[in-house]
Amino acid sequence: MNAPSPISPDPIRVALVGVGNCASSLVQGLAHYRGRNDQAAGLMHAELGGYRPDDIRIVAAFDIDRRKVGLDVAQAIFAPPNCTAVFAPDVPATGAVVRMGALLDGVAEHMADHPEARTFAPADAPEPDRDQVVAALRDSGAQVLMNYLPVGSQRATEFYAECALAAGCAFVNNIPVFIASDPGWAERFRAAGLPVIGDDIKAQMGATIVHRVLTDLFARRGVKLCRTYQLNTGGNTDFLNMTNRARLVSKKISKTEAVQAVAAERIADENIHVGPSDYVAWQNDNKVCFLRMEGELFGGVPMNLELRLSVEDSPNSAGVAIDMIRCARIALDRGLAGPVEAPAAWFCKHPPRQMNDDDAYSAVEDFIADAVPVPAS
Repeated sequence: MNAPSPISPDPIRVALVGVGNCASSLVQGLAHYRGRNDQAAGLMHAELGGYRPDDIRIVAAFDIDRRKVGLDVAQAIFAPPNCTAVFAPDVPATGAVVRMGALLDGVAEHMADHPEARTFAPADAPEPDRDQVVAALRDSGAQVLMNYLPVGSQRATEFYAECALAAGCAFVNNIPVFIASDPGWAERFRAAGLPVIGDDIKAQMGATIVHRVLTDLFARRGVKLCRTYQLNTGGNTDFLNMTNRARLVSKKISKTEAVQAVAAERIADENIHVGPSDYVAWQNDNKVCFLRMEGELFGGVPMNLELRLSVEDSPNSAGVAIDMIRCARIALDRGLAGPVEAPAAWFCKHPPRQMNDDDAYSAVEDFIADAVPVPAS
């Protein structure tokens, strides 16, 4: 394994909660783009608010899987049950060793009924309490805490949000447990003087953003959207985790409201279905979306649209994660506290304030521009 890359003068120090497929794609992406920031496809900007991908360093990580705990993050991202595409096989050592995390509700009971190669294998190690996690974050110098826990991890997400508050870290919530969009949590981050961005990351070209764009197109073209569904299948641990429908409550709310927010008029509950649908093991990290939209044209004449989208799920979100990390650091630099609305509206499915995508894009561009000092004349 290669030696760690040189630390930039003012890096963005990031801690990871969960070293699964999404974390793997993020860390691989940082290695892939190191030294070639002008070719950073998949990012909003190669340089965002003065920061490039080269400026991001992974300094701490937490996971509960015995195949990952104790390894450098650069090794752990390739350990089972991770199954995402390997596009950067030679990731340099980060110097950050994966620590045992807090289990809480992070692993659903039904996961134990599946082969170990496909599911989580909890380590036989003491779980840390809040003070231990906070101490680890402080010792690492972490500035941004990225939440990559499985969908439905309500108590575990709240535990790490508490740790971020105590350690003085910005919190980026990539999953559909509502923190940034919850008024109580929003106020706690505001009172602590810390930014929070969330909730539930939108992929670069994923099912939700495509569904939103088409829904907005229906509205702009005067087509009445009568009913729609979005059915998704995949074979990673995320989809296996979500076969427990009890863990899907917030996920369905997040994905459904992302579409409803841009509809010309709210679609009746019985006429919209947006959400994960089934686990197909051999798909691994490939996600397939089946989308159908039924509408009425001029004179009430019916029409329908069907679309099939196939993407490698985790790399599809990694560029967005890099942009969110940089926006979180900008927010820290500017002393912003509480939910950072513009990045959340552009990058997340369930932000504190929904915007249509044109407005969200303009808002985040304004946010970025304000973060860049204007040279003296």
